[in-house]
Amino acid sequence: MSTETTPDAPKPETPAAPAAPTPAVTPVANAGGPPKPGAPRPGGKPVPDKWQRGGPPKAKPQPDAMPRTFGEFKPNKRALDLDIESEMAAAFAGTDIKAMDADKPQGAKGENGRKKGRVVSIHGKDVFIEIPGGRSEGMISLDEFEGKRPNVGDEIEFLVDHYDSANGLLVLTKEGAAKQVTDWSAVKLNMVIEAKVTGMNKNSTGYTVEVNGIRGFMPLSQADMYRIEQPETLVNQKLKVQVIELEPSERNLIVSRRVIQEAERERKAGEFWATIKEGDIHKGLVKSIKPFGAFVDLGAADGLIPIGELSYSRVGTAEEVVKVGQLVEVKVIRLDPEQRRIGLSLRAMGTNPWDTFAAENRPGARIPGKVTRLADFGAFVEIAPGIEGLIHISELSTGRVGRVRDILSEGQEVTVQIINIDTEQRRIGLSLKAMTAEKEAAEDAALTAEEEADKAEAAARMANRKPTGNLRGGTGGGTVRFEMG
Repeated sequence: MSTETTPDAPKPETPAAPAAPTPAVTPVANAGGPPKPGAPRPGGKPVPDKWQRGGPPKAKPQPDAMPRTFGEFKPNKRALDLDIESEMAAAFAGTDIKAMDADKPQGAKGENGRKKGRVVSIHGKDVFIEIPGGRSEGMISLDEFEGKRPNVGDEIEFLVDHYDSANGLLVLTKEGAAKQVTDWSAVKLNMVIEAKVTGMNKNSTGYTVEVNGIRGFMPLSQADMYRIEQPETLVNQKLKVQVIELEPSERNLIVSRRVIQEAERERKAGEFWATIKEGDIHKGLVKSIKPFGAFVDLGAADGLIPIGELSYSRVGTAEEVVKVGQLVEVKVIRLDPEQRRIGLSLRAMGTNPWDTFAAENRPGARIPGKVTRLADFGAFVEIAPGIEGLIHISELSTGRVGRVRDILSEGQEVTVQIINIDTEQRRIGLSLKAMTAEKEAAEDAALTAEEEADKAEAAARMANRKPTGNLRGGTGGGTVRFEMG
């Protein structure tokens, strides 16, 4: 029979446990010294049994909270090897390999993470590199040399790509080398690949390219650093390009050749400015033409050929001498490293006509020429290709000259006399007055001679005249008769 209890009913009290008997106090043997551990304390109070052996029991630590030290737990050797290899691979993945740099001799490491090593052997398509200070050899694919097969002993620059723990090798790569791709999964953003230009699109705004069966597009603005005069010349060519946009799901691949050219130019700029000096001879491509001259791309920097340095002959426009895209050989005549400006000369590469002219002509010589331009102070006359002289206004005529154009006009053919030659200043003084004075003197002499001849002829006639008879004089009514002899 169960007994029901209402909520308000008081709960039955549990009878208290009987008090434990108080233990008797045991006399302490060593009353003068400290009590022994576990012994009854002075005063007769008992020591709790749970404190008699080092205090209350401690909670047992769980396995997850236990410190993992090699002294307490011995790890599995295979797992440890995998951990070490994983850590090594992560360390070697970057370009800053501390272990290599610590032992590497000075100069072995290049700029921007580039390093140098020597080719020790070539097996198939694998080129093995001895890395100074390295704890293992490096391997680089022969395809990255782009057809230029290295020789054993050659020193090359490389970048560290990753560490191959399975073979104990560093996998190396050449900066800017084209990677081989087989399908869309192998294409990565910013990857450098080799693409074949198959044609131009319908709007002629770019090129269609193919990378091992993968179709892509290269905008016309990304085909070169400078304007391409004949875009069709790139069709059917294989170019090294960089992936600048990639969407595999939509089969969208956009590449750029210009990015690679600009990166290469920037890489060479430091070395270029460190070595260039006035008087150097360089080859370059005419980049653009301006009214004041022509800009030339020297590979790592641009230089300007002023219009006066294009030719020794007088030049109206730069297009008369050079064209965009033309390969020229120029001489460095001015440098400004702070402003990164280079002055170039094209005419300095040819024979100086002043030297030839000075050797073949002397003051006093008379030569033909053509008036090229007029000025208030005189007229310039071209007397040889690339050689101009000045007829000062005072040397134009023997008489007073008010305006130069009253005597000469541009394009007029004249014969002038050389007054002086200054090859250092490249100045030649000419005279038209000397020629005029001589002509006037010749005309005066001819006139005088003609007059003298007339006088001589008249005198001769008088001397040969016959005498006249029956001449009578006087006055009166007589008649006078004249007889013609």
